[in-house]
Amino acid sequence: KAIEFNPDNSVKGFRLTGADGKPGPLVEADVYVSAMPVDIMKLMCPDPWRQMPFFSQLSELEGIPVINVHLWFDRKLTAPDSLVFSRSPLLSVYADMSSACKEYYSEERSMLELVFAPCSVAAGADRNWIAASDEDIVEATLKELERLFPLEIAADGSMAKLRKFAVVKTPRSVYAAIPGRNKFRPSQETPVGNFVLAGDYTSQKFLGSMEGAVLSGKLAAEVIADRAAGHPTQGVKAVHPSVASAESVVAA
Repeated sequence: KAIEFNPDNSVKGFRLTGADGKPGPLVEADVYVSAMPVDIMKLMCPDPWRQMPFFSQLSELEGIPVINVHLWFDRKLTAPDSLVFSRSPLLSVYADMSSACKEYYSEERSMLELVFAPCSVAAGADRNWIAASDEDIVEATLKELERLFPLEIAADGSMAKLRKFAVVKTPRSVYAAIPGRNKFRPSQETPVGNFVLAGDYTSQKFLGSMEGAVLSGKLAAEVIADRAAGHPTQGVKAVHPSVASAESVVAA
């Protein structure tokens, strides 16, 4: 529920909240790692830390909406048995889970899972798809699939039949990788000695993705391991001058 800190701004512990809403126990450790998405990290950030340029730069990063679409068809499609990056302007990636995932395996019927993105005007979409109905989203998805599977899927349902669907909307997902944001991505090592960041928004070679999240976790673990072994770390990434200068103006 809250990050509690010591007088020197180091982490004292994570305060949990009980089911009744009352303060629960304080979880204490030697080192604390945040793997929260950037928007949640901004909400949870203690007030004293918000004055630090390292943490205030997080205001330059913002999560964007993402929609996941699940489609069950009445027949097996010829989709590859792996994750596919799409040329569609609406469907960024998709996979036939009946071939790519053991839990959904089927030799007779396909189940496509698709990432419908971008789905907001800020991220490059032509409309706010988060506000659209599930039916409108599925209709647009089928029109795109008609282009990707012209011999198997028709938007009017005259070919492969859609048995059922599910639409999952995430209003805040990965950070918006718009021009100029990379310089504000923080390092895993922070100015707080016993606090380390992980998350796809932190500084590493990938954009917002599962790969970026995994790599950030590895880099965070390296910070902890190097400190424990007394080895030098990569250090805290320098904050962009625009953030530092803005902090100076506010302080003045």
